[in-house]
Amino acid sequence: MIRKFVRIPGLRLVSSATLIAILGGVATVHAQQTPAQQVPAQQTPAPASGDQPQGQQPPENQQPESQQPSSSQESSSSQEASPEEIARKRKAQAHNYNNWTFNVGGGANLPNGTTQQFVRGGGGVGAAGVAGNANRYLGLRLDFQFDNLPLRTSALQAAQAPGANNHVYALLFGPIINIPVTKAWSGYVVGGPGFYHRSGKLDSSTAIPGSACNPFFTWWGHCFAASLPINGHFLNASQNQWGYNFGGGIARKVRPNIEIYAEFRYMHGSANGLTTDTRPITIGVRW
Repeated sequence: MIRKFVRIPGLRLVSSATLIAILGGVATVHAQQTPAQQVPAQQTPAPASGDQPQGQQPPENQQPESQQPSSSQESSSSQEASPEEIARKRKAQAHNYNNWTFNVGGGANLPNGTTQQFVRGGGGVGAAGVAGNANRYLGLRLDFQFDNLPLRTSALQAAQAPGANNHVYALLFGPIINIPVTKAWSGYVVGGPGFYHRSGKLDSSTAIPGSACNPFFTWWGHCFAASLPINGHFLNASQNQWGYNFGGGIARKVRPNIEIYAEFRYMHGSANGLTTDTRPITIGVRW
């Protein structure tokens, strides 16, 4: 009985020691495996700029292939005009007209209004002008014009004069509106204020100074208090008048920078109740 008692506790001690050793080994193995599995993988540092290897993601400022233009888009964009070409085209279109236009012409005059009572038609006309153009349609024109105003026979009889000369100098200013019709034909409209200097001279006169004025001497401009000047200074006439003018014309291009034009105007001036009305017709050259 004693031998069995001793053997049993020893077996138990040996078994307990063996079990503890096994459990300790298992715990040691588990402790060595767990930290290795929990350590995160180290990240590879990003390469410096210019050293990026192939196969990696492109930088942010580089467009992906899906957003890069295709060959068709590149060809269409290459066919589009550059800003310099567009600017040149606009500049060429902006200067498809002459900055300055000059005209010279001559013709005949048709009087109108009160002037027609004393002046016969057909007096010679000479004109010259210059226009500064803002574009091919609009500009400002300045004209100098001479109109001969020959007196009618009835006017010479009223003046008791064998002969006379009479004319008006006109300075005209205003806008001109050009109206292109075809490559060869065009039209234009002019108008604006005008300054008129009418002057004349009777060769002689048998009219008595201080006598009553007739309608001719009133229009002539030397009638004071309804009578002729006592000093007899009524042979010469000189008047300055302000007024207006308007008209238009047509032009035919005969060379790239030369046109033949025909123009009609109505001119009116007045001062101190006296008027001058003319309707000159002019044919000339523009360039």
